[in-house]
Amino acid sequence: MLGLEAKLMKEWEGKSAQEIAAAPVTAIAGVTEGDAELLLKAFNIKTVRDLGTNKYFRWAQSITNLAD
Repeated sequence: MLGLEAKLMKEWEGKSAQEIAAAPVTAIAGVTEGDAELLLKAFNIKTVRDLGTNKYFRWAQSITNLAD
């Protein structure tokens, strides 16, 4: 997982992909507790996996990839 450490909070560095996927979204560097509360309220997102598999975010990513 080369380069992943810069994208994670210190306490999650060196963890497996499975552990990170199950981690709260605050494991991602820059995602605050306030952000996590808003993601939970708006999209029922609790974990990194929830964030990465959210249909709205995936649709937006697909559209952006097509636009590029």
